Amino acid sequence: MGSLGQREDLQDEDRNSAFTWKVQANNRAYNGQFKEKVILCWQRKKYKTNVIRTAKYNFYSFLPLNLYEQFHRVSNLFFLIIIILQSIPDISTLPWFSLSTPMVCLLFIRATRDLVDDMGRHKSDRAINNRPCQILMGKSFKQKKWQDLCVGDVVCLRKDNIVPADMLLLASTEPSSLCYVETVDIDGETNLKFRQALMVTHKELATIKKMASFQGTVTCEAPNSRMHHFVGCLEWNDKKYSLDIGNLLLRGCRIRNTDTCYGLVIYAGFDTKIMKNCGKIHLKRTKLDLLMNKLVVVIFISVVLVCLVLAFGFGFSVKEFKDHHYYLSGVHGSSVAAESFFVFWSFLILLSVTIPMSMFILSEFIYLGNSVFIDWDVQMYYKPQDVPAKARSTSLNDHLGQVEYIFSDKTGTLTQNILTFNKCCISGRVYGPDSEATTRPKENPYLWNKFADGKLLFHNAALLHLVRTNGDEAVREFWRLLAICHTVMVRESPRERPDQLLYQAASPDEGALVTAARNFGYVFLSRTQDTVTIMELGEERVYQVLAIMDFNSTRKRMSVLVRKPEGAICLYTKGADTVIFERLHRRGAMEFATEEALAAFAQETLRTLCLAYREVAEDIYEDWQQRHQEASLLLQNRAQALQQVYNEMEQDLRLLGATAIEDRLQDGVPETIKCLKKSNIKIWVLTGDKQETAVNIGFACELLSENMLILEEKEISRILETYWENSNNLLTRESLSQVKLALVINGDFLDKLLVSLRKEPRALAQNVNMDEAWQELGQSRRDFLYARRLSLLCRRFGLPLAAPPAQDSRARRSSEVLQERAFVDLASKCQAVICCRVTPKQKALIVALVKKYHQVVTLAIGDGANDINMIKTADVGVGLAGQEGMQAVQNSDFVLGQFCFLQRLLLVHGRWSYVRICKFLRYFFYKSMASMMVQVWFACYNGFTGQPLYEGWFLALFNLLYSTLPVLYIGLFEQDVSAEQSLEKPELYVVGQKDELFNYWVFVQAIAHGVTTSLVNFFMTLWISRDTAGPASFSDHQSFAVVVALSCLLSITMEVILIIKYWTALCVATILLSLGFYAIMTTTTQSFWLFRVSPTTFPFLYADLSVMSSPSILLVVLLSVSINTFPVLALRVIFPALKELRAKEEKVEEGPSEEIFTMEPLPHVHRESRARRSSYAFSHREGYANLITQGTILRRGPGVSSDIASESLDPSDEEAASSPKESQ
Repeated sequence: MGSLGQREDLQDEDRNSAFTWKVQANNRAYNGQFKEKVILCWQRKKYKTNVIRTAKYNFYSFLPLNLYEQFHRVSNLFFLIIIILQSIPDISTLPWFSLSTPMVCLLFIRATRDLVDDMGRHKSDRAINNRPCQILMGKSFKQKKWQDLCVGDVVCLRKDNIVPADMLLLASTEPSSLCYVETVDIDGETNLKFRQALMVTHKELATIKKMASFQGTVTCEAPNSRMHHFVGCLEWNDKKYSLDIGNLLLRGCRIRNTDTCYGLVIYAGFDTKIMKNCGKIHLKRTKLDLLMNKLVVVIFISVVLVCLVLAFGFGFSVKEFKDHHYYLSGVHGSSVAAESFFVFWSFLILLSVTIPMSMFILSEFIYLGNSVFIDWDVQMYYKPQDVPAKARSTSLNDHLGQVEYIFSDKTGTLTQNILTFNKCCISGRVYGPDSEATTRPKENPYLWNKFADGKLLFHNAALLHLVRTNGDEAVREFWRLLAICHTVMVRESPRERPDQLLYQAASPDEGALVTAARNFGYVFLSRTQDTVTIMELGEERVYQVLAIMDFNSTRKRMSVLVRKPEGAICLYTKGADTVIFERLHRRGAMEFATEEALAAFAQETLRTLCLAYREVAEDIYEDWQQRHQEASLLLQNRAQALQQVYNEMEQDLRLLGATAIEDRLQDGVPETIKCLKKSNIKIWVLTGDKQETAVNIGFACELLSENMLILEEKEISRILETYWENSNNLLTRESLSQVKLALVINGDFLDKLLVSLRKEPRALAQNVNMDEAWQELGQSRRDFLYARRLSLLCRRFGLPLAAPPAQDSRARRSSEVLQERAFVDLASKCQAVICCRVTPKQKALIVALVKKYHQVVTLAIGDGANDINMIKTADVGVGLAGQEGMQAVQNSDFVLGQFCFLQRLLLVHGRWSYVRICKFLRYFFYKSMASMMVQVWFACYNGFTGQPLYEGWFLALFNLLYSTLPVLYIGLFEQDVSAEQSLEKPELYVVGQKDELFNYWVFVQAIAHGVTTSLVNFFMTLWISRDTAGPASFSDHQSFAVVVALSCLLSITMEVILIIKYWTALCVATILLSLGFYAIMTTTTQSFWLFRVSPTTFPFLYADLSVMSSPSILLVVLLSVSINTFPVLALRVIFPALKELRAKEEKVEEGPSEEIFTMEPLPHVHRESRARRSSYAFSHREGYANLITQGTILRRGPGVSSDIASESLDPSDEEAASSPKESQ
């Protein structure tokens, strides 16, 4: 259901992504003239304001909209119809307030809950809309609020400000108008990214006066959800300048390391890319809630049929009565049909209590109580950040006990987002952290180094001794390489501590390596366009940078060619082990020892990097420099030519060693995942991170294991292509089902695979990275091994080796639609699925596809704004209060402090809630049928007149006092096993996934049990009363009604005693109080003084007392209760015993079964094998190499100067700008 909406949104987005968006700077009148058609002749402004409204209701829409939503429940509609009928005197059999009062209470309780939830959204919206910003008004910047922003406004942003809208960067105080942003709230990545203004705006818009006169027009694509794509152009002074995503500041980014920048608002409010990815608020309903809607319809139809039968019975009895007693024709003046019609409605009102409204009222309190228990659980309290668990939604507790799929973010959810230098290997010798008990120092061992930051947790006395003695050349070159070979920038140090350098890295991995070298005495001090300055053990050395060969996902390495102060030329290279070992000059003992160390690091799931260097002769460098210069000047295929030149230089390397960086998992993540997998819960990781990192984390948290067959894109494509050609039974074959599978895919593959993501504008499709098309040397060999592995895989699973024949466009389109279903089927067979480099909307689409094709309960968990859409789409959304802000928390159903608390939330609270709700529903249906079906049997003996059997006050108080407390105890406190046992035996969780405790069959059993109880109570009393006379007789109506009522009450009380497993003093008190309420209220309503006040209202004078005083009548009650209780008790004892005995016999007959499926080993491509276990520690994309070599990042041009900051604000607004701080 959900994926259809997602698909329509994406298709609409594709159709509207043409270049129809025109924005003119500083011209609100021009931008306001654009309109868009809504419906018929109604038009509205095309460009939205920057006001955000995520709340569902406002002051005027709350009442009608909330009532509309509430009456979507079939039960509420049923009760409304009954209340309307009950107000008609001719057919009313119950007082008008007996149903209307509970109905109003139910609507009020649910409306109050919805109002409280929505008030929280309003509060969040106000906090965001009222954040301060500086807007260019006239010839100065004035302090305004976010909600005052409009498309076309020029905005001034300062360091640490949050970007209020999607803006074109015009200028900044940084060199070449660079602007550094942190996108942790968008994609979860903590490394800084840079954006750069066009050079024309950088040079021309150097003063506020020029910005005020700026009238450029931006033409770009319409608003869409593609976070990493933007295509447009700026038209200014009769010239056009192309724009891309590198010129755009996205809403939600935070300005870092940039004093002041200026931007032109392109998209505002809900048109921004982050808001396009946030999705809509969906009304979430549990499976039990939806099932109850269907059951209410079934019960209603059954009640209508019973009423029709009773109405026909009334018609026949009246006709027979008139035939035999013609002299009483005045009593029945109306026709038989008319009287039967009114009797039908009378019975419908009388039997409407078979759908008890009190059940829905009590369920609200039960849901609320179980939510409070989650809030109160101190074992889910995260003390370091003072974050308790919180249930923000009070209607999804039972869904927590039925989850089958968990979709998790990676960064900040599974990991702490903290990278630490953990181990290293130099010249084949491994240096790990010293143990606490042996040589671990009590004080910081780096105090000798004034540049040490004091935060490095890696301590190794032997390595530190080698470094400080400076006698080992390999150790010296190892740390020198880490200090030189990178693209890290040094920002200005704090004035109070000039030796505390602030590093700005393109990835946290590089930052960790440079920081480690800094603590060991090899301190990166500064860089210019062609030099790098290093402090080596107190000696300052300047290296001339001859070339920087930056990292990309194809090269998997980075190199820096430098000239040492002594004049020698040296190449320093770091990269993935597979590409470094291919380029070594020789392979000796040290190289093999390093490979063994890498394998050991891989077992610990550390992120590794190999380091190598090469001394380059002067003549070789001169020849290479000429070819490098020629490749740099090419107009076509420049990237490929440069890659070839780089590869020529990066040969004959000497291995120095390897580094191992730990991407720290949150506490308890592997144990939690292991436990959840035992609970038959499938866990998918959906991340915007690169594939190597995500796979590495998958092994670290034990989501992936060595005995899994990891299917990648080519293998998945082949399986999906042949899925439908094999009669749709490929994925059910025994060979495939017995192998532990895992999928690893990326967002680009999903774009090609999923039909709903296939379309995209032509301009975006042309945005291709040419570097990816270039292949490394040795690629053909790896492709051969990969083809061999794919061939064996095809033979193992019966796949055809050849690709399917070509199809026409219509058939191909049909097969693509079927492949979408095939992908979900294949993924559901896997033990784990990892999706890398996916956008927020792709995350939501994957969740929606699983919901659509498998009808399972899904849970999404994340901690950033990029997870909001996924959290909203899943049946249950869990937000982690982490380092990425509170956006995910504000849009979630449950809040946790750590991922490990998810285990207790599901296996304890979720399972308990499901067990409690199911027992509550089953027992309520049972007791309703046991008490109310007696009215049907009584109608057969009173001429089908619709006369109630019970005393009116018994009917009114039965569900209010006499039977409510025990069932409320079940809904709030029942436990089949303790919390500790729930965690020790996660297999118990499966009952909720299979809907075993409440389904159609359990409902039928409850109805049959209740009907049987009513039959015993009524007919046992009826048959015995026929043979009684005198004072002990109970054949009169009132005595008969009291006996049946007492038998019913005691029978359902015995039933609740049998089903409760968690006995406490409170449980005993609820049962005693219920019986006590019956005794007190019955004595009161049947007292003489109330009878004198109103005989018609209190007609049962001393009826209960007369029955209780007769031992023979009490024996009748005891007999009825015994007949109802003992057979049920026997069945519940015998059946489980027989079932267990039969299971043991079957197990003995089967004998030991071979569960391990052995398959022919598949040859692994060397490039893939190690990357799966230990990802290389590099950034997600290219670093700052181009900016460094061009000098863009290092020199200040004639653009915006820092003096503008002082003239940005109007003098009258300076005081206002300095006082308020940005709302977080």
